Amino acid sequence: MKRVTQIFAMVLALIFMASTTSQAQSKNKVRKMEYNSQYNYEVATVAVGVDGTKLVKVWGYGPTPEEATRHAKELGIACAIFRGFPPASNGAAAKTPPIVTDSDAAEKNMAFFETFFAPGGKYLQYVNLSTDAPPSGEDRIKVNKKTYKVGVVLSIAFDELRKDLEKEGIARKLDAGF
Repeated sequence: MKRVTQIFAMVLALIFMASTTSQAQSKNKVRKMEYNSQYNYEVATVAVGVDGTKLVKVWGYGPTPEEATRHAKELGIACAIFRGFPPASNGAAAKTPPIVTDSDAAEKNMAFFETFFAPGGKYLQYVNLSTDAPPSGEDRIKVNKKTYKVGVVLSIAFDELRKDLEKEGIARKLDAGF
């Protein structure tokens, strides 16, 4: 009887361990999906820049600080196009609406945005100024063994980006009727 109880306890322990492992794996999948989501922008408006620019702090993720910095630049431009910027916490800037108001614009213009956001793509011409030096302190966080989270302050040529997207027919012109 003692032997049967031991075997039963071992089977229960194995079942518990298997379910715990599968739950941990599904949690990791959810986290990975959240990090890779096109809606995962961590952006804070710092101030309104000069001559149609916006000064924002964007957080990016990557296996190295350099790759996380590149990702932050991409996210900053994507946020300007699809989501807009929140108001500055110090009151220095109001909320900025997105350039593209059509929620299906990314899917409708997929070929354009794939080349636009390609590594070294055209999106970089709208990043006027950035803190490209390797971030340190609170702007550089090692999330886990393989991932860095880096905060970069960017000056984005918002008005120029809007004009070019209007020229491409992706964004509606501001003078277009309602």
